[in-house]
Amino acid sequence: MGDIVRVAGLTKRYGDLTAVDGVSFEVREGEIFGLLGPNGAGKTTTISMVSCLLEPSGGDVEVDGHSVRTDPGGVKRVLGVVPQEIALYPTLTAIENLRFWGRMYGLSGALLKERVAEALELAGLADRAKDRIEKYSGGMKRRINIAAGVLHHPKLLLMDEPTVGIDPQSRNHILETVARLNAEGMTVVYTSHYMEEVEHLCDRVAIVDHGKVVACGTKEELRGLVGDMDVVTIAVDESTEAALESVRAVAGVERVERADGSLQVLSRDGGRVLASVLGALADAGARVHSVDVQAPDLESVFLHLTGTSLRD
Repeated sequence: MGDIVRVAGLTKRYGDLTAVDGVSFEVREGEIFGLLGPNGAGKTTTISMVSCLLEPSGGDVEVDGHSVRTDPGGVKRVLGVVPQEIALYPTLTAIENLRFWGRMYGLSGALLKERVAEALELAGLADRAKDRIEKYSGGMKRRINIAAGVLHHPKLLLMDEPTVGIDPQSRNHILETVARLNAEGMTVVYTSHYMEEVEHLCDRVAIVDHGKVVACGTKEELRGLVGDMDVVTIAVDESTEAALESVRAVAGVERVERADGSLQVLSRDGGRVLASVLGALADAGARVHSVDVQAPDLESVFLHLTGTSLRD
């Protein structure tokens, strides 16, 4: 299939701040495309320009052949958007919210009724349809937020951090929903700073950092950027800067960074350098709790490309 989205040199400036800096990528029709990067990387600003909520300072986006600059109406007709913030009226019930958004999409009558019922089933909340949104948990709100974004059966669905701050059950439900929508033919652009979600869902991924795309490709292509390096994750009580410098000085260590209370070490021979790394930590007074050696994942790709952890 061809490209449904073409982003070329997309830029957004706010005075002296460049939030998005010459971003380019393509999204193929029928795929789940991931924008992966830490908070503040420019993912939401990029999505906002693709959906015509923000005007670009430079570059352009074509969605299904329509330019966001010259034909924003054509772009909006094929889009569904699930924003990071909940776009629901808290004092209305779920079914009232869905009816409202359905009418905004031009739905009415029997078709509106059918689409609302379908959306409630998709969200797994048909039995809570008459409860006010303010009574819902955070995860339930996000599920209805998604339901509202797909009422009109868009060709392209933009999802901005849809699982932030929710319980594991709702998170799993949302990931299953995304996979189901894609299996039914919907193209999805999925932004997240959760590496494991992107690993699980996406066909291709653009890694974004400081407003730029630093790499783009299939997961296999991105892992190939790390080559044959191992990822050694070491859980420690405390890692001083002196301890990090000691590990960096070990022969065979390519990179080392803090990540979620652990150290992540990239090495072309993790097993061989492990003893030296542990010795360096012991000499620096760091107490090691566990060690894990794995093949590269998207977290290690990000570390390799940027020198920092994805979760920093």
